[in-house]
Amino acid sequence: MMLDPKRTFDELIERIAADPERADEIKANRVYRELSTAVSGSQEFTAVAKLYELAREGGFDLLVLDTPPSRNALDFLDAPGRLTSFLEGRALKAFIRPTGLGMRVLGRGAAPLLSALRKVTGVDLISDLSTFFGLLGDMTEDFTERAAAVEQMLKAPTSAFLLVTSAQVPAIDEALWFRRTLQEGGLPFAGVIVNRYHHDVIGEAAPDELTAALREQLPAGLSARVAANFADYHLLARRDGRNVERLGDELGDRDGRGLILVPHLDDDVHDIEGLERVRLPVRLRGRASVADRRTGGLSR
Repeated sequence: MMLDPKRTFDELIERIAADPERADEIKANRVYRELSTAVSGSQEFTAVAKLYELAREGGFDLLVLDTPPSRNALDFLDAPGRLTSFLEGRALKAFIRPTGLGMRVLGRGAAPLLSALRKVTGVDLISDLSTFFGLLGDMTEDFTERAAAVEQMLKAPTSAFLLVTSAQVPAIDEALWFRRTLQEGGLPFAGVIVNRYHHDVIGEAAPDELTAALREQLPAGLSARVAANFADYHLLARRDGRNVERLGDELGDRDGRGLILVPHLDDDVHDIEGLERVRLPVRLRGRASVADRRTGGLSR
């Protein structure tokens, strides 16, 4: 499911507004139109709204949320808390009071709020802002409850965070940093998926042995090229093995149960057949049985 921020915001307003007329007024407001289509922040907040909705409906056995790269994923993880802080702030409360007090305190309490919104919308919309927040009224309580519920859900034992990385050093460093961030935030860490992993296919055997065997079965020029290509692959496999070994050690996962290795493929995965090709070779570091492949980390 690819989220459409504008549509998700509209559906949320329609769901919690007191009546259709009020929902239409909010959706017609210029501030709402700008905020619901703004790139910055809208994707994270709509993801929170949709996650809450899908979890409440209970129509799925498992919900999988695929976030952007880790640094950007923090925006989603922080979104429920940031939304709650905004909705409970004094500046917003000044706007939604039924009296004219909100307009009289704009110069002080609401100044930071106005400054932030001007950057998003590009124009000074004090009148529309007052109308917009006035229309929201007690709907902010519903927003706050939803944000708190999502934050609690993310920290519950029924949730699990899997980090997807590659076997290269910078990516592994990023994964280790993000794992520490998850722990500091009280979020349940389930394991690491290492993508595009080069498996060591000859183990302790010497690459020269394969080169000699190739010369016996292939023309000289072709065997030399195949041997050179294999030698390069062997170096990558040894590099990946060392890096993943270090990853497991720093995770405190010496038997590899929390490390899932997905092999490097020659082409992209874009259909069911491709997924099957990925599933079959997937293995846990140090584990080879089918049972281990299916239970490590992913089934939590």
